[in-house]
Amino acid sequence: MSHRRITKRKAVLAGAGAVGVAAAAVLLPQAYAGQDGAASDASAPRRMSAASAAELLQQLGGQLGESYGGAYYDAGKQQLVVNVVGDNNEIEVQVKKAGAVPRSVDNSASELSAAKSTLSRKATVVGTSWAIDPRNNQVLVTADRTVTGERWDRLEAAVKNLGPGMARIQKSEGEFKTFLEGGDAIFGGGARCSLGFNVTTNDGSPGFLTAGHCGVAAEQWSEAAGGAPVGTVQEAVFPGAGDFALVTYDDPATEAPSEVDTGDGQTVAIARAADAAVGQDVIRMGSTTGLSDGQVTGLDATVNYPEGTVTGLIQTNVCAEPGDSGGALFTADGSAIGLTSGGSGNCTAGGETFFQPVTTALEAVGARIGDGAGGGAGDDNGAGGAQENGGAGDNAGAGADAGADAGAGADDNGGVADNGGAEANAGADAGADGGADAGVPGDDGANDGGAGGPDEAGGGEAQGDAAGDGDGGLHN
Repeated sequence: MSHRRITKRKAVLAGAGAVGVAAAAVLLPQAYAGQDGAASDASAPRRMSAASAAELLQQLGGQLGESYGGAYYDAGKQQLVVNVVGDNNEIEVQVKKAGAVPRSVDNSASELSAAKSTLSRKATVVGTSWAIDPRNNQVLVTADRTVTGERWDRLEAAVKNLGPGMARIQKSEGEFKTFLEGGDAIFGGGARCSLGFNVTTNDGSPGFLTAGHCGVAAEQWSEAAGGAPVGTVQEAVFPGAGDFALVTYDDPATEAPSEVDTGDGQTVAIARAADAAVGQDVIRMGSTTGLSDGQVTGLDATVNYPEGTVTGLIQTNVCAEPGDSGGALFTADGSAIGLTSGGSGNCTAGGETFFQPVTTALEAVGARIGDGAGGGAGDDNGAGGAQENGGAGDNAGAGADAGADAGAGADDNGGVADNGGAEANAGADAGADGGADAGVPGDDGANDGGAGGPDEAGGGEAQGDAAGDGDGGLHN
């Protein structure tokens, strides 16, 4: 079955509420201080884009050693903030001369990564997650409403044993679950999910990425409930080291445009894949809830779902609901960031949502965004952004991964406008493998906030078209 590309008016997210996403309305400048009118003092903090911040941190990362305590991008001030451990004045001067803002903290990046590894060994219970929070220089541990009694005591004791100021616990009112049900809706085996991003495989075949828990729920996927299959799963990872799947179109002549369908006849062109960064503004598209926006709050997150532990995810405050699984997380400038995995809450009460990094998924399945022409930072064809491996201090000491979570492409070309900051990741999180994507049967694809599962009927087609265009073309 061949899919014809339907020409649509491109959504310009930088416009005033073009698609109703306020946080996406401001595109940051792509220049360093000397190019955007900032102070000429070489030691003064530079105003820079998030992509420029990532590039700068890549240069700094290998030089800070154990003094490095993580970093993040301050979008309001358009500055890179670098955490520095101890009172090494030379390090602070070095950071200032580079144009970043030094910030004194207690915990090094390597200590935070070690703390995550300890939690994985001692506190892996269903309904919990942890990720490094560079803004607070801590590991943020989240427990959903199911974590009570002995499980809560175990988690609390593990956090306390890490030592003062190393980690903190926050309670979530919701329940961690995968959002199986979520750009355009896709259907398979009674399950309903969302198409993430169209890709091209190594052999030139068109395909798309979606969530791994969708890929293990059904082998073939269609555009309508009960419709003829249009794609077949080639690879799926869930649970374990990620939540992603590659589906190739059954018709090799399928046109698979590299864009996200944002509804109302509008699309956003996706030019590249890029790594996420703490503090970065992002937009999510799903077939259940449509567009939602927010910020990245943590990287290299470990989430203990009922089906098993998943590692290496992006943590955000963006909402999502059942049916949004696999949907696109992207930036206003057209960078593919993540695939919706799961979380707690909904788009009424809010909550946490976790995403599979696109760069990691592309590398694992051997594919590239669109026709591969973009080559942005973090893309497998790009300039080599560090994928999910934050700043100096990760495992191998100073700058083993060059320090940039946001990708390391050249400013304006390889980088990403809404990316930046850095995060010290690379804790050896022990992911519990195995487990089936069970979910709650009988939801019929309804948007009721419940956990979606493989037994959900495909009756949610009308919902799927609420966010999409319903034109029969597979836009993500």
